Amino acid sequence: MWNIVKIASAFIGIIVGAGFASGQEVLQYFTSFGYMGTAAAVVATALFAYLGMMLAMLGSRTSTNSHKTVIYQISGRYIGVIVDYVIIFTLFGVGVVMIAGAGSMLNQQFGLPAYVGSIVMTLLMGATLMLKVKRVVGLIGSITPFLVLALVLICCYSLLTMDRSFAELAPIAESVESTLPHWLVSAINYVSFNIAVGAAMTLVIGGAEKNENIAKWGGLFGGLGVGVLIMISHLAMFSQIDNIVGYPLPLLKIIDGISPWLATAMSFVLFGMIFSTGASMFYAFVARFVEMRTPRGNGFSIATLVIGFVASFAGFTKLVAFFYPLIGYLGLFLVFALIFAPFKLKRDARLAQQQA
Repeated sequence: MWNIVKIASAFIGIIVGAGFASGQEVLQYFTSFGYMGTAAAVVATALFAYLGMMLAMLGSRTSTNSHKTVIYQISGRYIGVIVDYVIIFTLFGVGVVMIAGAGSMLNQQFGLPAYVGSIVMTLLMGATLMLKVKRVVGLIGSITPFLVLALVLICCYSLLTMDRSFAELAPIAESVESTLPHWLVSAINYVSFNIAVGAAMTLVIGGAEKNENIAKWGGLFGGLGVGVLIMISHLAMFSQIDNIVGYPLPLLKIIDGISPWLATAMSFVLFGMIFSTGASMFYAFVARFVEMRTPRGNGFSIATLVIGFVASFAGFTKLVAFFYPLIGYLGLFLVFALIFAPFKLKRDARLAQQQA
């Protein structure tokens, strides 16, 4: 049971990064559609549960330490190339967004120059890339419970203190700019993006678990957990939308309204979530090309983080608005491959038996 909880917590920690924990992702993908954002959250929850289960199960079944083998197995030779490069592009890009998010968080909350937070985050990620994968999983998963507790408290406060009805707030929510054309497209795009983000590290986490059933249930509960957090965050921001529009970290703004002390405490939780996602992105990215914890791996890690730090100066909000939907559309290749993976694996096994 404990291993299931660890895998679920790690999956949530990978998915819930700077954009989610700050509220910026949920605001653009769900709350900007008002009432229909709630329907989008339900669709996203179901998809996350199934796809999280499939990723962890496939990782365990193949005992993989990199996403490459599994991706080619479920996607085939040609589609596998596309999916592989989409994941590589995603891992590096989201790692960059996490570095930028750290800078924005310290800037909004403490008034520090953005590059200070980005430097601190880059150094922490660099130290983490030198650790064993099980220690990385433990670090990522250990931060998740604090975020869950914080989001539940924020949601309760927001709903109890809202001074307008949802009917009055809906037009304000729908005025928030989103690059997605429809709530259903938004839900699918969001799941697709996050699965592209989390696939590589989730496969590695599943690969570290020998018991396939434990990995499967861990992925399932992790996906459900992500969906519940989406719903909680959406309701919290929907009920306070008139107070948070225009802020790069809207959830932090809500907490600041409760208590500046709590906002400071949440800043550390948020910083931890940014770290957990960013570290997992760069870890999986480096592991795709070189063996970890070797002189070559360490050198590749340092070079990757330096390039990521420079690229992060494009700005957090702009990166989320442009980069995330793009990955969401590209990630559909992976989503379809995972949906059809059980059928392909059964067919491959049947063909192998016939040839034997």
